Amino acid sequence: MAVEPQKLIAAISADTYCDDKNLTGDEISELKEKLTNLIEKPSEAPKIKNRKDAVKWVVKEELKLKEPDPYLKATDFVKLKEFDFMDFDEVIKTPFKELGIKNPIEQHTLSYDTSGQALEQVYYWLHDYLQTNKEDYGNVEKLLDNFISAPGSAHFSEMGMKAAKMQEEGMKILGVANQLIKSILNIVYDMKEFKLRLDIYKDYHDEKDKNKSEASYLSLKQIWLDQVDIKRGNSSIKALAVSGANAPNFVLLIDAFMAVKSLQEIQKMDLNERVKRLLEQRFSEFERWLKESERELKKRYEIEKLYLKSQVNTVKLYARWAKPYLKAAAQLEQRATATSSLVTAFNTSLFELTLLGMGEYDPIKDYKKGELPKVFIGKNKRKYVPVVLVELKFRSIPERFQQGGYGFRGKADITFTSFALNAEEREVLKNQLDWDDFKDVYTIIGGATEEGLGQLQTDLDELLGEKEEKEEKKKESSEDTNAFAALFSIFTDVFKKSAEAKKEAKEKTLAIAPDSNIERIMRSQAGILARFRCSKLYGAFKKLNNSPTI
Repeated sequence: MAVEPQKLIAAISADTYCDDKNLTGDEISELKEKLTNLIEKPSEAPKIKNRKDAVKWVVKEELKLKEPDPYLKATDFVKLKEFDFMDFDEVIKTPFKELGIKNPIEQHTLSYDTSGQALEQVYYWLHDYLQTNKEDYGNVEKLLDNFISAPGSAHFSEMGMKAAKMQEEGMKILGVANQLIKSILNIVYDMKEFKLRLDIYKDYHDEKDKNKSEASYLSLKQIWLDQVDIKRGNSSIKALAVSGANAPNFVLLIDAFMAVKSLQEIQKMDLNERVKRLLEQRFSEFERWLKESERELKKRYEIEKLYLKSQVNTVKLYARWAKPYLKAAAQLEQRATATSSLVTAFNTSLFELTLLGMGEYDPIKDYKKGELPKVFIGKNKRKYVPVVLVELKFRSIPERFQQGGYGFRGKADITFTSFALNAEEREVLKNQLDWDDFKDVYTIIGGATEEGLGQLQTDLDELLGEKEEKEEKKKESSEDTNAFAALFSIFTDVFKKSAEAKKEAKEKTLAIAPDSNIERIMRSQAGILARFRCSKLYGAFKKLNNSPTI
């Protein structure tokens, strides 16, 4: 069930919009029980007298736990303040009475039977009115777009088939991408082994640190013994050095091989001729291997690096191809709230749509009118914006057209509500709405993959030599170099979050500082303006339908 934007705004700005009437003893006990069940280990028992206290306590505790959705959880305890009539001609002249905070909400609700008119016309008239009057409502945003159809309706079957088709196509592409990821994993582990070996060669050539060079030289000899010479079987150095009744018993051969640094030194060693001849042969082979293996290893490493880049880019390509299908599948999910209006066998669909208009409030205009002093004009104060929320709930009978597609007629319940938010509250509102859309899928796949993706990101950056480049070009970078993160971002894009959504949510502070005395006046003025614009929109819609207006 999607969050109600009204309640979310009231949770974000509880001091202004949440009901603060004292509750009865039984109501407080019931509320406290719900609060303690919500938070397993609260820092202290909640001391509440009303719903506003409960909301603020939940937010406080969730912020302490660094949860990404403190305000979403608090919506369960929200109740909007009661609203009353406001005479706009009077209140606009009395800004210091803070009437925009004492009586902050303008709300109008109407039910509109559109059996003779398509529901699309209702929605698009409201959308276009908000969009056209940008000076009052800013750029219109669609916050919610959910639907649900009766299982027995043709619309349910058709939308289900469309969703299944999108899911099928998306998963086919992801299946191929998963095979490529297995290949990438193998390449990554191979390249790590190559890099470890090349680091030994690098230390061997280090002329500044003789001890490190000597140790690396001994390591290379041991590698040659374990991986190259051992293939000779019974004639390998290790086999020849074994002591026993039937063994060759060249016990000094390994020590001599590890100690010698050149062919000339062998003749000076205190060894018998047979051991010297074996040592000359094997040491000569080792020196040739030392030169050739380094060159071939570097070549193999570069080839693997190019192949890894190719595989990474291919996974990105598949991820980009899969995104439209998975996005469409998510949009076709039936997520609206089922009510008693939805009867299984009826040809019925329910729709939930929410539009948000955020205008502007400029205190300079009030200053020029002489309603506010100059102290209200400054750079250190947060901006406040009047907000108009339009919530539409449609109950419709889908009508199939001969040329394809559906038309919708039925009943529309429309609610117009006004609010005033500061810049921080606007950002938190967007953050929480995005998280509400994303959290279900992220909870499933995020915990299992987030740490692994982080590790693979580091490995790929290092192996592809792009770590430093990424740091230098961080601002210019528009695409993740990690194939795994690119694939994972399919889900985050669909649900409006990045691959590190939860991490960012925890690191980014969601706490909002309370209003200063000056900011309270600005919020009050913005709230009054929001009420006026909300009333204006409501009146314009009623005039459209020849209904009486105030």
